[in-house]
Amino acid sequence: MVILRLRIKTVDEWKELAPGTVVAEPIFVPTTDELQAGQLVIVEVSSALLPNKVLIRGAVQAWRPALPRMRVRAGATVQLDSEEQIKLTFLNDVFSGKRTDVSRRGHSRLPVQFACRYRITNQPSYIDSAISEIGVGGALLTTQAPLPLETELTVEVTPPGAAAPLAIAGRVSYHAPSGGSGLRFVSRDGDGDRRLRELVRRLRAS
Repeated sequence: MVILRLRIKTVDEWKELAPGTVVAEPIFVPTTDELQAGQLVIVEVSSALLPNKVLIRGAVQAWRPALPRMRVRAGATVQLDSEEQIKLTFLNDVFSGKRTDVSRRGHSRLPVQFACRYRITNQPSYIDSAISEIGVGGALLTTQAPLPLETELTVEVTPPGAAAPLAIAGRVSYHAPSGGSGLRFVSRDGDGDRRLRELVRRLRAS
């Protein structure tokens, strides 16, 4: 997956690059790397105004080269994924000053979409599911209904290129507006941290 890094220095710069309030209105990401229409990308938004980097999925609509004489920057017009409205609203609220009650996460989350399965502690069977965000500290699990807070479970995922699944212990720590269950990974030793970092690295590269 190609990651486009978008560094925002001022509120006015964000308004210029992302003038819309809904994902149906594309954003512009300056980049000299030539991209093809329809190419899937992740836009990594960073700023001193944000508590963490925000990673958003999207697809390239078009790419244009730089035109120095006309003061036109090279870059790509990116249509954000429909499921990323929450993140776009969060960014608009932070940059506009509407939200100031944001705390810093220990690790940024990578937007992904891959199958997994989970088993609630003390229950015998696994349930097929999917993960839409993951980081070293936790993940967002797709569930038919939000799982009760503090529910302990084991998530089983197979990293890209791996033959054996990776089992990760977690606890439900929040409910996402989309209906998913936010997990915080627990009981990680040094080797567990290493395997999680390798999993995230492989997902970034896939």
